[in-house]
Amino acid sequence: MNDKLSRCSWCGDDSLYVKYHDEEWGRAVSDDKTLFEFLTLESAQAGLAWITILRKREGYRKAFLDFNYKEVAKMTPEDEERLRTDGGIVKNRLKIHSTIVNAKLFGEIVEEFGSFFNYVMTFMPNGERIINDIPDLKSVPVSSPVSDAMSKDMRKRGFKFFGTTICYSFLQATGFIDDHINSCHCKNK
Repeated sequence: MNDKLSRCSWCGDDSLYVKYHDEEWGRAVSDDKTLFEFLTLESAQAGLAWITILRKREGYRKAFLDFNYKEVAKMTPEDEERLRTDGGIVKNRLKIHSTIVNAKLFGEIVEEFGSFFNYVMTFMPNGERIINDIPDLKSVPVSSPVSDAMSKDMRKRGFKFFGTTICYSFLQATGFIDDHINSCHCKNK
């Protein structure tokens, strides 16, 4: 890690957070497996600090079958009960259940649109990613018309733990929206 690089201040100096910021957050993602991973992690984060989920990421990877949405969709109520004792994830019954439900719905979207990426792009203005002008951390929005529309559609389809704020975080994390501050070395990468 090069401490002389300008970064978004939200990552602080925690090495896990800095690595996530520098190597993942805001980078364009198009593959379904990674998109399902971020959908799962962002949904799990609802009401918690992101660093909590980031520290449990490997536990989520193990518990939810390396984020293979087709396999997660087959999980049973017995699997849900087993996961409620898994210290590697947040043991919230509703969040565990929603991950399995969301996996099934994710698969339906992939069937309908060819990929989850294609689905997300239907919400992007002119079918392009958004690069916001972010002069400082307090200028970062928590939602947008895009996240409003996408989360509304996803809720209509039955997705859980995916309101507009979580949806916006998902769009930021997966690079559909670039909200790195203007002076950050990761802006527009």
